[in-house]
Order: sequence, then C-alpha cells, then structure tokens
Amino acid sequence: MVTKFSSGRTRQVYEFMRLHRRQFEVGKPNKAWITDITYIRTWEGWLYLAVVLDLFSRKIVGWAVAPTIGRGLVWQRFCRTNGLIPSMSRRGNCWDNAVAESFFSSLKKEHIKKKTYKNRSIARDAIAEYIESFYNPTRRHSHLGGVSPAAFEAAGSRR
Repeated sequence: MVTKFSSGRTRQVYEFMRLHRRQFEVGKPNKAWITDITYIRTWEGWLYLAVVLDLFSRKIVGWAVAPTIGRGLVWQRFCRTNGLIPSMSRRGNCWDNAVAESFFSSLKKEHIKKKTYKNRSIARDAIAEYIESFYNPTRRHSHLGGVSPAAFEAAGSRR
C-alpha cells in the first residue's frame, strides 16, 4: 500500500511499515493507494503488470508493464518523487493487498481468460483497453454501490 504523507518525515520506518492495517475504507480520493504486481503470459515470455489503485474509488490511477520485474515496477522512485510512504507487510501476506488481488482476478477472468498473447505489445494493448476503456469508466462494483470507479469518484462521496 502507498499513502500520501505531507509532514513528520522523521518517523522511524517501523511506525509506517503497516500504516493502513487493512483499513480499505477511505473517505476521499487519493488519500490511500494500493499497489501490486502480477504477470501475464505471452509467447515472448512473461509480461509483468504493476498497478496503483485508489482505495476510495477502486480506480486504477497508474499502471505500467515490463518484460522483467525490475526496480522500475516496484514504484520506489515514484513514491519518493511524490512524497508517498510505502506501507508493507511481510512477504506472502496477501490479505494486505486484497483489493489489488481482486482487480487482478477481474482482469484475468473477464478479459484475459487464460489467453496466451502472441507478444508483449498485444498484451499491453489489451491491458490498456481493459483498464482505460472498461474497468475505470464502465465496470460496476458492488463495493461502490453498483457504479464504476469513474462514476463513484465523480460523485465524490463515500456511501
């Protein structure tokens, strides 16, 4: 998870290692983001997908793909540049990333459907189409009262 942090940068790392403690309800946009990485199968090899998801609206606010799972996909530089503090749990503790895992599940069940893409470029285009043309503007979420992330964010209110 990643959260915006504007002051008090002198806190010790231990204090914000698990900053959110699985609190997935957020009252405003851009107060808490969650990130994760998954992989997509292509005939050229794996394509790794990293997403940044706003916990308020479940909107994908940023995403990137790469053929390797290098430091560029881990968002460390992004966090430093934007005054964000990462909040992480121990390895293998998937419950702290349940919201991102839910997005990846939707992507794979609704769009990829066990497909192996011919190449990474085709996979990237398919992911872009899903996120930008369907998931953010159109896909309804029961968690959001049956509206899309874009509609929920535009309404600007938490149930």
